[in-house]
Amino acid sequence: MSYEIPQYGLRAYALFFARHGTGGEFGQSELDWVVGQSMRKKIFSLLLRAGWIRKASRSRYVCMSPERAIRGLLDFRVPGIMGKAARPYAFDGLSAIEIWSDYSYVQRSIEKSPYFIKVLRKDLGYWRCLFGGEEIPVYVGEGSTMGEYVVLTPVERLRRTEKGGVSVIGLREAARLAKSNAAYAYPYSYMREKYGTAAA
Repeated sequence: MSYEIPQYGLRAYALFFARHGTGGEFGQSELDWVVGQSMRKKIFSLLLRAGWIRKASRSRYVCMSPERAIRGLLDFRVPGIMGKAARPYAFDGLSAIEIWSDYSYVQRSIEKSPYFIKVLRKDLGYWRCLFGGEEIPVYVGEGSTMGEYVVLTPVERLRRTEKGGVSVIGLREAARLAKSNAAYAYPYSYMREKYGTAAA
């Protein structure tokens, strides 16, 4: 797993990779003549956290392969983050249809992977910080971008249930959403077949 890095981090990575490839070790002193100590620490911290370099020893580092770092940008991280969430939530909309249809309908790809989540209005700041800290774009109400992102729907009261270890809106609500759009006829049929009148 890796994260996007700003241009200064990418340039530092390019310098390390050009000099050492993925096998040669280097230290923070490589940047002594380029930037000051505080910036050097910031760059190394950024590259380590983002998964572009790793520690080889206490003060030595190696570059991860560019292919691995770039592919890591497309990893699906939201499910893991939700497993650690400390505030109530419920997957909603197309995400709920995905869950209740046992993923017979999947809305995500590496090009576009939205997650729709209901949260308590009073917790919006928490969710923005949680996803922002993981560098996952987060929108309130609506929004879209390339790759993985989250659309939060703030509510005053949250009705939810559990399915497959995740919190999600109820089956009837998810089935009603699927039924309301012909594009989701297959997952709706799947839910009706599996759950019978509970999905009516």
